[in-house]
Amino acid sequence: MKGRKLYVGNLSQSITNNELEELFDNYGDVEKVNIIEGKGFGFVEMYSRSEADRAKQALDGSELKEPTLKVNQARPPRGGRRRGYRRYYPN
Repeated sequence: MKGRKLYVGNLSQSITNNELEELFDNYGDVEKVNIIEGKGFGFVEMYSRSEADRAKQALDGSELKEPTLKVNQARPPRGGRRRGYRRYYPN
């Protein structure tokens, strides 16, 4: 179902999947949490779109261990090949 997956940015490096799940669990049932290590962002998937919307509204701009969170609808991954090519010249 589209709209259930949220992007969560500006995460502290010390945040764990469990802590993020507990935070979002206050706004509905969390299906999956995935923090991208060393990048400062992650994804939270809720069981329903309405729960995702409620969590986004409540948590965007809130603080969790200092930084202000940025919460948005996750975008689908980029697909396909990049355009362009490289020319290789013999030495």
